[in-house]
Amino acid sequence: MAKVLVLPKLSVVMKDGRIINWYFKEGDRIKPGDVLYDVEAGKMGGSAESEDEGTLLKILVNVGDKAVCGQAVAIIGEPGEDYEALIPKEEEKQEEEAKRTSVCVIGGGPGGYVAAIRAAQLGAEVTLVEKQHIGGTCLNEGCIPTKALLHSAEVFTEAKNGADIGVIADPVLDFGKVMENKRAVVNRLVGGIHSLLGANGVKIIDGEAHFKDKTTVIVKTADGEKEVGTDKFIIAAGSVPSAVPIPGIDSPQCIDSTGALSLEKLPKSMIIVGGGVIGVEMASAYSSFGTKVTVVEMLPRLLMNMDEDMVKVAEKPLEKNGVDIMTSTKVVSIENRGEAAAVNVEKDGVSTVLEAEKVLVCIGRKPNTAPLDLEAAGIEAERGAIKVNDHMETNVRNIYAIGDCTGGTMLAHIASVQGETAAENAMGYDSRYDERTNPACVYTMPEMATVGYTEERAKKEGVTYTLGYFSLAGNGKSIIMNGGEGFVKIIAHSRSKKILGVQIVGPRATDLITEGALAVSMNAGIEDIIKTIHAHPTVGEAVREAALAADGRAIHG
Repeated sequence: MAKVLVLPKLSVVMKDGRIINWYFKEGDRIKPGDVLYDVEAGKMGGSAESEDEGTLLKILVNVGDKAVCGQAVAIIGEPGEDYEALIPKEEEKQEEEAKRTSVCVIGGGPGGYVAAIRAAQLGAEVTLVEKQHIGGTCLNEGCIPTKALLHSAEVFTEAKNGADIGVIADPVLDFGKVMENKRAVVNRLVGGIHSLLGANGVKIIDGEAHFKDKTTVIVKTADGEKEVGTDKFIIAAGSVPSAVPIPGIDSPQCIDSTGALSLEKLPKSMIIVGGGVIGVEMASAYSSFGTKVTVVEMLPRLLMNMDEDMVKVAEKPLEKNGVDIMTSTKVVSIENRGEAAAVNVEKDGVSTVLEAEKVLVCIGRKPNTAPLDLEAAGIEAERGAIKVNDHMETNVRNIYAIGDCTGGTMLAHIASVQGETAAENAMGYDSRYDERTNPACVYTMPEMATVGYTEERAKKEGVTYTLGYFSLAGNGKSIIMNGGEGFVKIIAHSRSKKILGVQIVGPRATDLITEGALAVSMNAGIEDIIKTIHAHPTVGEAVREAALAADGRAIHG
């Protein structure tokens, strides 16, 4: 009996392909396993094999022609069979194309572009609206350029201290080259994302979107306004820096994190207002470059989301670089003094005036939902944060929201996972977002990372736990890399021994935390890590040592 052969999905990202070579002609006999044709799909390619035996009765897609995955490309059967009824009619092709679910993603950051690609992988017709930069804040003005600066700072620091390990050098910092490298890294990654979106058939509209109603947005573009209607929306609008009511905050010396990543020359001095992740990372980079840095934090310590013992380790290299850390200190006002700014601070009722060339203000971010006109679509929000459930669904059917605009933990990797979750649900799957496995990382020297329960959180919630602690002073690779500064800490349930959380401060902490996240995700126990052989010599051995310590049998502790 005649049978239709369809274009197979040769990879998870493949939507369509172009036939570039047929190995058989009509009338040839085909056996199972025969390579029928080669297909090109974007930068990828592959070959299609026959699963059946028969005669190639009709080729429907010729060399050079394109077909979507699942489209009929040929008919096989026995000579003389009537196969005309199997040939798709043109109107049937158009109807099938019209059945494709349309998805509009608002925002092209790490959540939005991932959501767009995932929806396209699942067969959606996807439109991505981005008002500024594909890659969003993270790629263009946040995570990536910051880490590029920190890498330059790390190399510069190691070169300066090379004599300690027998490498004598006299390094000179070329700040212009530092910024040039940062731009090159960003441009390369942005170009890569554009290629991925193009390979997945995602249509990009440059402009700013706001809702007209539940099924339509109006996009302001350079060529005027465009209406975009769709079956499903995924809002990935991101966040913007919070407004801070400090008199003089608009002084020309004041910059935000974006400004700190685009300075043309290295400032001699900088006051950083805010001791969170961004502030501490900037302090680490600029103090390593030679800038005199002062960090002013209103809370009792830096990095309040990290355990205090971790923060103490991270503060040592900052202080070694000459960073002044002022905690429990409030910024009262900022005054423009021409070449510098005077910052009036107050602690315990005592006022002090600090002066610096630049004042970097990084006191948090807020959801960027004001331009969206959420009310027009009936979308519920609280203080600008869109309300969602663990399917990333809003209160409006077929409208989803992800990432910073939902007001949760504002991290790029969270937005990406939520983007996958939203796209899958938009396409009819049952996918849920689980925040338990979300790692938080700080790229200081040494690095810091945490996932799941911290010791302080366990105490606060009354969780009975077992602590496994291992100092990196007992880890060979850490001693080689940074003198053994840091530790690994495992929080496990005292009865079940299930791992509740992991904290790491030391070399490669941000890479190693993935093992902790996997353990939390799988409800792994201490014994699961102990039974897993860890390579030697690596910093990762310390994770196993901490698990051994939690079981009361550390070998090197």
